[in-house]
Amino acid sequence: MWSLFTKKENLFEQIKVDIHSHLLPKLDDGVKTFEESLIILEKLKRAGYQKAVITPHVMQETYPNTARQIQDALQALRTRIRINQLDMEVEAAAEYYIDETFFKKMEAGEEFLTFGPGYILIETSFYNEPVYLKDVIFRLKANGLKPILAHPERYVYFQNNLRLLKEVADMSILFQVNMNSLIGLYDKAAQKLAEWMIDRNMVNFLGSDCHNVKHLDGFEALSQNKYFKKAVKSGLLNSSL
Repeated sequence: MWSLFTKKENLFEQIKVDIHSHLLPKLDDGVKTFEESLIILEKLKRAGYQKAVITPHVMQETYPNTARQIQDALQALRTRIRINQLDMEVEAAAEYYIDETFFKKMEAGEEFLTFGPGYILIETSFYNEPVYLKDVIFRLKANGLKPILAHPERYVYFQNNLRLLKEVADMSILFQVNMNSLIGLYDKAAQKLAEWMIDRNMVNFLGSDCHNVKHLDGFEALSQNKYFKKAVKSGLLNSSL
């Protein structure tokens, strides 16, 4: 599987940093054990990555994770990385679900987990446009943060309304597309929208959104995918982290 990454041009090596994954056990629907985390991180390292920003879900009703819980889990993972002598840098932020609870926390001035120069990863319902989306983007930016919308290509409300996607893009939000969308792992609609966004240079980050080791099975196909190559060559921000 990994023989392709020994070729002269390694696109994963150019990305360098994965900004979206679920590799802290028992916090969400990601990995179940630290052993699984280490397997995935080793595979990412062998593919060419140098760093992973791990982003557990924060959803009030389903995964009400706190910054303390996430940081404690990160330290436990770092200890295992050190013991196993894995040369891979990891840090943690979160994937915040935009709902009324998030909006209230934002209004109350609660500090959120960020990475890089104030990046904050947010997500929404896959089906319905959130009432608070534009307001949240505006307020986060007003507070000096740089919101990144996770996997916009998977949101049905964008797939059915490209004008809305453009309106959101005009607010200077950053977009992170899931790499596996480019090979049709989720559905054709997500793949089509991801390609449409890449053609218009609207993609700022690529992410694995890795929940388990099977999510890395598509890496070989990705290395030959023309839209993956086009996205990497477009000037992604991953490598700046």
